[in-house]
Amino acid sequence: MSPSTRLARDVVTALVTHGVTEVVLAPGSRNAPLAFAVHDAATAGLLRLHTRVDERSAAFTALGMTRVGARAAVVCTSGTAVANLHPAVLEAAHAGVPLVVLTADRPARLRGTGANQTTDQVGVFGRLVATHDLAADTAPDAEAVWPTTADPYAVVHLNVQLDDPLVPEDRWVPGPAVVAPGRTRRPWGEVSDLLPLGPRTVVVAGDDAGPPARTLAEQAGWPLLAEPSSGSRTGTHALRCYRLLLTTPLAAEVERVVVAGHPTLSRPVQQLLARADVEVVDVGARGVWPARPYAVDRRCEGGRPGTDGADDPAWLERWRAADRDVSRRLDALLAAEPALTPWEVAGAVSRAVPPGGLLHVGASNPVRDLDLMVAPYAVGDRRMVVANRGLAGIDGVVSSAIGSALGRPATTRAFALMGDVTFLHDSNGLVLGPDEPRPDLQLVVVNDDGGSIFATLEQGGPDHAAVFERLFGTPHGVDLAALCAATRTPHWRVDSLPELEQALASPNGGIEVVEARVGRADRRVLDERVRALATEG
Repeated sequence: MSPSTRLARDVVTALVTHGVTEVVLAPGSRNAPLAFAVHDAATAGLLRLHTRVDERSAAFTALGMTRVGARAAVVCTSGTAVANLHPAVLEAAHAGVPLVVLTADRPARLRGTGANQTTDQVGVFGRLVATHDLAADTAPDAEAVWPTTADPYAVVHLNVQLDDPLVPEDRWVPGPAVVAPGRTRRPWGEVSDLLPLGPRTVVVAGDDAGPPARTLAEQAGWPLLAEPSSGSRTGTHALRCYRLLLTTPLAAEVERVVVAGHPTLSRPVQQLLARADVEVVDVGARGVWPARPYAVDRRCEGGRPGTDGADDPAWLERWRAADRDVSRRLDALLAAEPALTPWEVAGAVSRAVPPGGLLHVGASNPVRDLDLMVAPYAVGDRRMVVANRGLAGIDGVVSSAIGSALGRPATTRAFALMGDVTFLHDSNGLVLGPDEPRPDLQLVVVNDDGGSIFATLEQGGPDHAAVFERLFGTPHGVDLAALCAATRTPHWRVDSLPELEQALASPNGGIEVVEARVGRADRRVLDERVRALATEG
């Protein structure tokens, strides 16, 4: 057996031993030993193989699988292929998603020379991700090629030096898998920090905050300001329109904020957390940069916070009453619009997700529209809502959504919600071979022919109207139906709320795109009207 074949099989054995059940492979020559070993392990039933033609799509597919609880690895060849993994690796590192990355490399003796497809891959992802450089003479067994780490959410990067010959002499028939104890999610355990009652407190639940944020809010009787992907937006204390309420005098009365997860959606939330007169209690967040960008008065280490009882119920009820009022007026405003609005699209998608279902939501406006439109679910009626909020980029969302759907049980109803620019940015995620596993997934694309989020920001103001379209609006005029036809992806186009609801209720199975056409010309004005609802009346 050649050294490269032995090393590749040791690496794949280590993957299986450490709980990897999904491998996404991008083809290449230098990674051929790994490709053959992964294929043989898949044939033996030890893992599931997925092949993608593009490394960036492959990495985001593996990221999506890992984000929803599967353990996935991405495998690529040497050179620029490795650089194409970088966006997904950065997202995983900042979000605390334990993605496994295998990059094939030339032997070390060729580094620093003009050898084909050879660059410096050791540390290529920067100081945020440690690289474990593996050569055939340094990896005698499976455990030797697996790095030890105390952080269960760290990205694992294995750079595998492979020398000729690159094809095996025989077929590998691996033995039964002996899987080591898996990495577990953060153990919340018992209450470790008791917070005193009295200060007027709200709980902010950012991305991946988890159920403990909801539990604390309900135990203490505090308002819960939970983002859609927090895992906390359930129960009786979560507020639908909290983002609008933070612009009202009620927000000025807040004296303490308990913050969990990674809040990223709202400037009013960031302004609240940065206020000098507000005490900030930090429950923690995952990722390589867990420190908060604002002053923290107290950190809860090693467990979760709680209280000895419930606070004054009048505080919560004032927030609830205001939320009910603004929610009614928001629904009325949108219903009076003559054409389909992005908020209505987000609301329809949210309502279509059944209990136990999955929704992967893209960055920019869709996740913010969803934030205003998704009503809190009952505690026992949860849906999984996930998003790439580590760095909140628009790249790789189609692939991430497909990966998320593949990483959940096949019976799970799955949706994705994203904008047209986000969809175009990763449309090659729809390029799947005929033998590839395909989930049942409805990709809902809110198409307003450009980047509407910029219309709501400073650059969308009237002072910059002359250059806005060229620099930020970026109209593209792409025929999404024709684009979908190129990959034989079923496509619906809808222009009204009833058409959208019918499409969402009538899935064809497999991956399909539902294009919801909305306008962009009035986005800034309509957004201002929505934000003004909380201060009217």
